[in-house]
Order: sequence, then C-alpha cells, then structure tokens
Amino acid sequence: MAVLVVNAGSTSLKLHVVEEDESRPVASFGEAEGVAGVAHRVVHGGLRFRDPVRIDAAVREEIFELESLAPLHNAPALKAIEEAERALPDIPHVAVFDTAFHATIPEEAAVYAVPEAWRTWGVRRFGFHGLSVQWCAERVRVPRLVVCHLGGGCSVTAVRDGQSVDTTMGFSPMEGVPMVTRSGSVDPGALVYLLRERGLDVDALDRELNLESGLKALSGGSGDMREIEASGGGVALDVFVHRLVAAVAAMAAALGGLDALAFTAGIGEGSALVRARVCERLRFLGVELERERNEKAKPDCDVATDSSETRVVVVHAREELVAARAARALIG
Repeated sequence: MAVLVVNAGSTSLKLHVVEEDESRPVASFGEAEGVAGVAHRVVHGGLRFRDPVRIDAAVREEIFELESLAPLHNAPALKAIEEAERALPDIPHVAVFDTAFHATIPEEAAVYAVPEAWRTWGVRRFGFHGLSVQWCAERVRVPRLVVCHLGGGCSVTAVRDGQSVDTTMGFSPMEGVPMVTRSGSVDPGALVYLLRERGLDVDALDRELNLESGLKALSGGSGDMREIEASGGGVALDVFVHRLVAAVAAMAAALGGLDALAFTAGIGEGSALVRARVCERLRFLGVELERERNEKAKPDCDVATDSSETRVVVVHAREELVAARAARALIG
C-alpha cells in the first residue's frame, strides 16, 4: 500500500511516497498518484492524541487549539492538511503525532513542580521528535540508548528497551538544548524580568524565543551549523556542545548507564565536528570515537572505535517510514 507522507516541519515541507520500506520524494501533491492514504506528521498532540487518528473536522479543530504550544509546527501542519485534502479528497488522511512516542515517559520525568491548577490545565512535559527517535530505536537495538536529534529543532532522548523514558523537550518544542532559531531552556525568572522590567510584550517574547534565538542569536548569522563551522565555531558552537553534553549525561543517568549514542537529522548526520566535540567530553561514559570513521561517516554507520564500551551510531532520519507504517495500520 503506497502512502503519501506529509512532513510540515519548522523549516521545510517534505513530501514522500512510501511503499513498504522504500520512499521517494515528490515535489507536489499532484505527483502522488495512486496512493491509498496520506499520513501527516503533526508535532504536538497534547494529552488527547497518543495514537494515530483519522483526520476529520473535530481532529483539525483540536490540532488548531494546540497551535499555540507549537507555533512553528502545528500551524504549517494544518495548512498542509488542508492543501492535501483539497488535492486528494477521496482517500483517508491520518495524523501521526511526534508526542505519541513519549507517552511512556514516567510521571517523575513528565511533571513540572508547578501549582496544581497549572497541571490540571495540561502544563506538563510531552516531548517531541518522536517519529525520528522511534526510527533510531529500531535501527539501534540496545537496552540503553540516547538519541540526539539535531536539526532545525534539537532534542536528546533516553530510550530504554525501545521506549522513551525522558527527553529534553517539554511542554513545547522550545525546552532543552539550543536549536537553530529557538533558545532552548532559559531561566523563567529571566522571562519574567523581560516582561516586567524591559517592556517586552508576550508576542515579542514568543517571536524572539522561537525565531531570533539559539544558534542564530549566538552566531550573528542564520544559525546554519555549516556557516558556524566555516567561521571557526566560536561561542555558538561552544554553547551548543556544552548543552548537548550535559543533556546526554542527564539522559544516561535516567537510563542508569549508556550502551549506545545515536546522532540523527541534519546536524547530527552532517557535522563530524559536533559529533567529535560531544563525544570527546563523554569519554567518562565509555564513548570513544574513531576519528576517520567519524569524518567519513555515511549513515547508517557506527563511528566508535572497536574497543569503545559505548557504540556511537549515525542514523539517517527516516520519519516518513514510521509515519507511513502507522497510517497503514490504521486504514488497513
């Protein structure tokens, strides 16, 4: 059964026709002739969506209501859903949620220490990049795996026996390590200060945290890691690596140790320098990178030394295969 997978991310729109475990990119919905269904990657499913679901008016409305929690993602996803339904009206459309994979996170990792009223309003940690992390967990089958999804958005996830047990992203895709244009974690006191003392309004704060922060703010450029490396790295690369190392160590603590470390997505797959600098500082966790393997890495491949206690695997992100599989299971 051929399925069109629509991935409306924070920085791009990707369309793939997937049949079995083979996929091919297409440039438009018109090129997706003969597909039996459409799978839409939706980043934020909130408390409501923990499994794939057929899209109808009620589902679209609930995705819209979650837009404020993931403004860079749910809004483009809704737009793509509307366009795809107009182009392909006679086949089922399925929403597959990035948050769903993290539904296994225990309460101790999901709950914020905030007033009970906030928690009843759904203020908790959800986690994101679930489709990507699930693919990595299938490709790297070890009991204790940490996945570094490093792309436009960045997250680090602890996976025990194939299930998520902790992750750096939380209530929204802004928490955690710095990203290309997103800040990652910032002291809430600093945000209160900006609102109260510096005159920022909520819309400006939201825009600057999502679009004007992260590697872009630290580098003074676009935030593209290739540009940062070409300019010598500087504080942008230093901060990025520091936060990543701390995140991996925290996830290893959640797992009680580390058997393998996976790097995926644009930076994770493409930057030998980021991998090298992160792994150098993780030697205390048994990570030992082999320099030549790392520099010549073509996913999927293991770039650790033969004697490394912890494997280091570069995995090509294949979210579309996971999404297509989920849609097939639902529509039969």
